Amino acid sequence: MKKKSVVLLSAALSLGLALTACGGASRSAASSGAKEEKEGSTAEGEAGSAEKSSSGGQLDVEVGPTPETIDPQLNSTRDASVMILHAFEGLLRTDKDNNIIGGLAESWEKSDDGLSYTFHLRPGLKWSDGTDLTAKDFVYSWKRLADPQTAAPYSYDLMNMIDGFEEAQSGNLDALKLEAPDDNTFLVHLSKPCDYFDKIAAFPVMVPLQEKSVEENGDSWTTNPESYITDGPYKMTEYTDGDRVVFEKNENYWDKEHITFDKIVWHLISDANTAYTAYKQDEIDMIKDVPTEEIAGLRDNPEFRVEPIRGTYYVNFNIAKKPFDDAKVREAMTLAIDRDYVANTIMQGIYSPSKNFVGPGVTDAAENSSFEKVTEEKYGDFFDNSKYQENLEKAKQLLSEAGYPNGQGFPSFSYLVNDNGYNKAVAEYLQSAWKELGLNMTIDVQEWKTMTVNRRAGNYDTARNSWVYDWDDPANLIDLLETNNGNNDGKYSSAEFDALVEKARISTNREERFDLLHQAEQHMLKDYAVAPIASQNDFWMQKENLKNTWHSPSGYWYFMYGSKG
Repeated sequence: MKKKSVVLLSAALSLGLALTACGGASRSAASSGAKEEKEGSTAEGEAGSAEKSSSGGQLDVEVGPTPETIDPQLNSTRDASVMILHAFEGLLRTDKDNNIIGGLAESWEKSDDGLSYTFHLRPGLKWSDGTDLTAKDFVYSWKRLADPQTAAPYSYDLMNMIDGFEEAQSGNLDALKLEAPDDNTFLVHLSKPCDYFDKIAAFPVMVPLQEKSVEENGDSWTTNPESYITDGPYKMTEYTDGDRVVFEKNENYWDKEHITFDKIVWHLISDANTAYTAYKQDEIDMIKDVPTEEIAGLRDNPEFRVEPIRGTYYVNFNIAKKPFDDAKVREAMTLAIDRDYVANTIMQGIYSPSKNFVGPGVTDAAENSSFEKVTEEKYGDFFDNSKYQENLEKAKQLLSEAGYPNGQGFPSFSYLVNDNGYNKAVAEYLQSAWKELGLNMTIDVQEWKTMTVNRRAGNYDTARNSWVYDWDDPANLIDLLETNNGNNDGKYSSAEFDALVEKARISTNREERFDLLHQAEQHMLKDYAVAPIASQNDFWMQKENLKNTWHSPSGYWYFMYGSKG
């Protein structure tokens, strides 16, 4: 089709990695060590290898445009999460094999009923300014996360299982059942069991923050090296908006002996061609934005890396606005998308066309199982990507049933997108695809940090979105659509869906829990709450001499134990 050839040209102009929401979450905590860690055991930081390293030197990394924020509790993007996990560490962390191991907590226990966790902090912990870090810092930080005044996107998702959370949401933060009986002991009491609470404790949003620095400096605490007090491998020494953020080794970090690079320079670059030029000139050691026109020639280059991640690329409808509050309208617009073409042509096969909302790489109840495959067995694939023309005709019929035959009477609307990589090319395709229905869509291109603010606030009609899982659990994606979830940018609300998610959350039977999550996914798909487009992979370029780094299924890069050979 003619429309597609135009879009392909646009896609060839610039393609890079999409900036996605943290997941993950944004989305594992800063990691070291390869030892598997069990509940209640002691975790010694072994830095990805058993040997201490002192390679030193500087690492230069392209992180993308200036993030909206590097406040751990306000962030919801991967780019910022990568920076944060090099600066902060929580109670637990994940290693290069995605095992949960000790972070600031050297050991921890869970009560027999699953309702209490006791974390024992390592002795002598310090902030980067040399002051003491204690269990009281976790009490302050987690209360700040729960505080509705903070407006943390992850607040509900991460803390709804903590006893007293509902009261905290009403302003009574002291109702949260968090205790610090002494400097080295932190107790958390849950209102309901949560079989993935250890993963939550390893998530970078749950890191401690220094109360003095945050409260005295307000929103500016994250952009000044003097106030950006950290507890992890690195501390900030320079912040230049639109240019760079410099981290240097934190001499007060408990495991500093295993941290290798003396300095990490995070280059804030929004243009893939600029990043690629800097890479070729050996000014940068790793870039995650690669121009499309270069990809075909780079596939056999050992410096060009492609690895799977758990993530879904999708369209948000602002369901709080007409006509997107009509499920028939959302269904028509969703069915008009040729997912196979988008994934395999515009995205050059780097991504794969969505068949459901939850994509590949996410486990189900049984060991070594696949949520996507169980969905296929129980329900079949929701999207049959081989029937695009048939779907398009159905879309036209649905739009007519909704009162907009051939798009007549349908108001002009916009699509919110950041001009990074292939995102604009996909937007141009959607513009042409929805034109087939008689709909007139304009493209609203905004800077990444501006776009995320407007999308979260509901200042849009339709918008690009994507989510990379913070941890391996389908609830991490499905829960986004709960009415009260801070990352529910489309403002979808369904009492039946919320009930299924809540039942899954409190279920102590693993098979029952996953069955409920399957039901929840089917419900939101039938409501066309969002329009899934593609399942994601990450691709980037990294110098061959850069060793001992790793990339997680949550889309994070770990550089703190790396070296240059």
